[in-house]
Amino acid sequence: MLFNSLIFTVFLPIVFILYWITPPKYRNYFLLLASYYFYYSYNPWFLLLLIGTSAADYLLAKQISATEKQKRKKIFLALSLAGNLGVLFIYKYFVFFYNSSVEILDLKSSILNQFIIPAGLSFYTFQSLSYTIDVYRGKYRADDKFSDFLLFVSFFPHMVAGPIVRYNDLMPQFKIITYFKNINWQQFATLVIWGYFKKLVIADNLNLIVTPVFNNVTAFSGFELLLAGFLFVIQVYCDFSGYSDIATGVAKLFNINLTLNWRRPLFSRSLHEFWQRNHISITTWFRDYLYIGMGGNRVTYNRWLLNIFLVFVISSFWHGANITFIIWGTLHGLFYIAEVLLRKKFPAVKVPAFLGHLYLLGFHTATLIAFRANSFLDLRSIYKSIFSFGSWNFSLQALLSYQDRLYFVIMAFSIFILFMKEVNEEYAIINKHKTTYAFLKPTVYIFFVILIFILGNFSANTFIYFQF
Repeated sequence: MLFNSLIFTVFLPIVFILYWITPPKYRNYFLLLASYYFYYSYNPWFLLLLIGTSAADYLLAKQISATEKQKRKKIFLALSLAGNLGVLFIYKYFVFFYNSSVEILDLKSSILNQFIIPAGLSFYTFQSLSYTIDVYRGKYRADDKFSDFLLFVSFFPHMVAGPIVRYNDLMPQFKIITYFKNINWQQFATLVIWGYFKKLVIADNLNLIVTPVFNNVTAFSGFELLLAGFLFVIQVYCDFSGYSDIATGVAKLFNINLTLNWRRPLFSRSLHEFWQRNHISITTWFRDYLYIGMGGNRVTYNRWLLNIFLVFVISSFWHGANITFIIWGTLHGLFYIAEVLLRKKFPAVKVPAFLGHLYLLGFHTATLIAFRANSFLDLRSIYKSIFSFGSWNFSLQALLSYQDRLYFVIMAFSIFILFMKEVNEEYAIINKHKTTYAFLKPTVYIFFVILIFILGNFSANTFIYFQF
């Protein structure tokens, strides 16, 4: 079930009403059943996979917590890692490695098609893994109710595309009784409205031009491909952050606070800053459970740089088994390390903010093209067109032929609204004037609602990160 589907507009009110009329001691059970139905609507069989991996991690965490022998703790942790990573490998990477072996070794075996990947597989396995790893590290004991742990993994607003919420941030909220009167209706409304605006008005409408371009890259000039890459930067940001906003807003209906996942990353002035603001929950997950596990910065200088690079490469592979993702992650790793070395070499040099923004947006656009490209051959063709500056054609004729002029005017207007709102949030321009802000805020959000119904794309397009 998608947040932008008709069935969700029926599902959410029913769940909300039934949740609050259910006696408090049974609410978590009801919310668990609702979350499982939410996931069941994608594919019934994959619900069994979700329950199975969650139950296994719960039992293994119990064993880790119960034993005093370090060797046995490691065995149970290894079983948890093997189970979760094994599931990820089978569904996301087996076909890639099998087909690569067939092609490289020129075997007479057939090429397999990609398996259907369970929605949100990487997100809920990482959520569950964080629990067993933290129990192993002694951060807390595994003394939670089985049903509470299952709800911790599968709470429906965030289970399929994050944010990945840590145990200490989410589990305690399931164990306290809250009241209907405590619902923060303002935060619910503003988050959900803004999330739907970004998804339906910006992301899904931009998809109408971005996808045709990347599906036929040889038909466009280097300038048009670069512009499409920049539009994809905006699309993926609005799509994913829009999901996070909706998820966080919906959780407010149950008095659950999810962790912050985005802090206007496109306003960053360096890669360091970008990865502190972009997809925060997964970035911090890789930092805490992979980077620190490899030694972090408690190693030699060269090994520290290698750790940074490996985290970027591994995290890029997390997105999917495709060489284009590896190229994207490798470029980010190399430039991140380059920033480290330059800061060490020239610690007193301060790059002007404008140049920093320009560098970040340019680099992010160029590398996200690799993220979006359908194949390595397409990516090579795109980069060849973009970086062959001598043959650049600044005409937008091919790009403009896909949609009428009104479409591009609407998209420019929508992106301008996004920019102005993000600027205000970044620098608190209007917020400083309390009277003006108090009047403008409800007016602006009513305006957003109107624009959603007028300009929104209601085709129930899936969220980009559901495939991960």
